Amino acid sequence: MERFFGFDLGDAESAVSYLKKEGMKNPEIIPVRDAGSFITAYARLSDQTLLIGEEACYNPDAEERKIRFKSRFLVDPTVDRDIKSFAAGVLGELYTGGDLVQGEDCCFYVGCPAGWNKNDRERYRRIFEKTGYPPTKIISESRAALVSACRSKHLQVGYDILSHPVLVVDIGSSTTDFAYIAGGREVELRTGGEVFLGGGVMDEILLEESVSASKDSRLIRDVFERSVSWKNYCEFAARRLKEKYFADEEYWKSHDCTQTVQIVYDRPVRLTLRMNEKIADRLLNRKVDSLHGKSFREVFVESLRETSRNITGDHPDLIFMTGGVSRLPAIADWCREVYPDAVIITELNPEFSVSKGLSWCGSIDEEMREFEEELQNLIDSTIIERIVTEQIDSLYMGAVDALTNPILKNCVVPIMDRWRSGQIEKLSEIDGELKKEIESYLHTDEAKNLLVDPVASWLRKYIAPELEQYTMPICLRHKIPYRALSLNSYLSLSEIDIRLNAKTVFAVEQLTWMIDTIISILVGLLCGGSGVALIANGLPGIFAGAVLSLIILFLGKNRMQSALLKVNIPLPMRKMLPKKYFENHLESITDEVRAGFYESLEKDKNDEISERLVGEISDQIEDCLTKMARVVEIPLVS
Repeated sequence: MERFFGFDLGDAESAVSYLKKEGMKNPEIIPVRDAGSFITAYARLSDQTLLIGEEACYNPDAEERKIRFKSRFLVDPTVDRDIKSFAAGVLGELYTGGDLVQGEDCCFYVGCPAGWNKNDRERYRRIFEKTGYPPTKIISESRAALVSACRSKHLQVGYDILSHPVLVVDIGSSTTDFAYIAGGREVELRTGGEVFLGGGVMDEILLEESVSASKDSRLIRDVFERSVSWKNYCEFAARRLKEKYFADEEYWKSHDCTQTVQIVYDRPVRLTLRMNEKIADRLLNRKVDSLHGKSFREVFVESLRETSRNITGDHPDLIFMTGGVSRLPAIADWCREVYPDAVIITELNPEFSVSKGLSWCGSIDEEMREFEEELQNLIDSTIIERIVTEQIDSLYMGAVDALTNPILKNCVVPIMDRWRSGQIEKLSEIDGELKKEIESYLHTDEAKNLLVDPVASWLRKYIAPELEQYTMPICLRHKIPYRALSLNSYLSLSEIDIRLNAKTVFAVEQLTWMIDTIISILVGLLCGGSGVALIANGLPGIFAGAVLSLIILFLGKNRMQSALLKVNIPLPMRKMLPKKYFENHLESITDEVRAGFYESLEKDKNDEISERLVGEISDQIEDCLTKMARVVEIPLVS
C-alpha cells in the first residue's frame, strides 16, 4: 500500500485524511467541499443531484435531506442506504478533486464506535465495499484517537500510554465509547455505546427547550412531525449554537447566545434557539426518554462505573478524553468521581484526531504486515534448526547437571531401602528395579520441572544470542524494539504481555526424546554398564562395597564379588548397614557418576533421537516467535 486514508464518518461531522507510506511524517486533512471538518449530511435535489456537507443542510431545493443517521446504524437497517449515499458523495468529491486516483495502491481505514461487535463492523465495511471504495478496514475510533494523540506528540504521555493502563473516553454525537488500553493494545468495553449516549442528546434537549419557549411551539412541532428534513436542519442549528456557547462558557454567561432559524414549510415561522447557564445545566441533568428516563450525567457516570467493574486488570492511570463534548469541565469532574487517582487529559483538536489516527493505524498495520512476512521467512528457513543443532550438546550437559543428584537421591536411595527391608532379595535384581525406578521418576512432574531452568538457561546463553543476529535487524527495519523478538525478554516475562514461563512455552513435558536418551544412558551407566567401575560391577557394586567389610571374612575376597550379587543376604545383616552409610557413599561418587554420564552421553547418544529433539525444540522456538509477533505493535510514539 502506498497511501492510507483515514475516514472519520461521525454522526455529526466527518473528516478525511491521508498518509503516504514514504515521505510523510504526519497525515494531512483533505478538504471536502472546502471544509476540513464537514457536516455528516446529504441531500438530493429534484434532478437527483447529490449534495453533502453543510450545503446539504441549507439548500432550499432539497427534496430529501438526512443528518445524524449513523447513530441509528445498530437499530435501523434502512440507515445502510443513508450511509452509502453519504459515503458515495464523499468518494465522488475525492475523485473529482484529484485527492484519490482510480486504481492506485491504497486503502481506507474507517472508524466506528468501540462498542460495535465484529458482525456490526463487517456489515459497516460491506457498505463501503458496495459503494466502490478501495480496500476498507473498520477499527475503533477510540484507538485511532489515542494513536493520533501519541503520534502528534502534543501530549507528553507516550511513556504512560505504553507502560500503564489508559482509559480512552470518546464522546461523539451519537455514542460515548470507552476503550481500555494496556501496553498499546485495546480491550473493548461495551458500555456507553450501547445506550446511544452522545452530544446529540444535548442538541435534542436544546431544540426541545427552544420549541417549548416559542409562542409558535404547536406550529413548529407540526412541521417537525411532517418534515424530518426541517427537524434535522433545526437540530443542526442547535448543535452549532451549543458548540458556540461551550467554546467560551464564561463569556456567554453574561451575554445573549441566540440564533434565529427561519422555517419555511406551509407558512414561514421563526424559531429562536437560546443558550444560557440555566439551559446548559438542563442539557446535562434533564431526564429524557431517549436515555430511558435518565439524564446525560446519570448515564455517563453509570457507564463510567460499569467500565470500572468490567476492567479485569489495573485501573487506568490515565484517562484520555476526546470528542467535542469532552471539553465540558463537568465531564472531567465526573471522571474524577469514579477514578480519583487517574490523570485526566482532554484532546485539544478532536475534530481531526480520529481521522489522522485512522491514517496512522493504516501505516502501522502495513508495517506490521511486512514485519510478520519477514519473520515468517525466517521461520520457514533452516536457520533456527541449524542454531539448535550446533548447541544441542550443551542442552544435554545442562540436563545431566540438573538430574544427576535428584536421580541418585530419588531412585538409588529408595532402591537401597527396599533391599535393606528385604523387598529386593538379591543384589543382582537391583539392575532391573533401578531401571524401572529411573524411568518412572524421569516421567514425573518433579523431574520435568527440574529441566525448566536448564532449558531456559540454555536458551538464554546459547540460542538467544545466535537467534537475535537474525531477529534484531527485522525489528530495527520496522521500528519495533528488538527485544520484542528476544527469547531472553520472553523468558524473563518482562517485555511483553504473554505471561508464560519456559516450562509452558518450550513444553518440557513434550521433550520425550531427551528423556528416553537419559533413561537408556543412566541405566547402562548405573546398572552394571561400561561406565564408572564402582567398587564391583556397576551400581550394585555400591551395595556390595558397602557390605564388603562385614562379609569378606566369611567368603574370602575372590569368591565374594560374584557370589555376593546372587546370594540372599540375611535381613539382620542388611540392617547392620545404616542408611546414612549408603547416602554418604552416593555423595562421594556423585562427580564420578556425572563424569561417566558425560562420557556415555557423548559416545552412546542416539543421533536419530537428537535429530528429532532438534526438530521439536526448533518448532517450539518458532511457535514462541510467532506468539511474540502476535502481541507486537508498532510503538505508538514514533
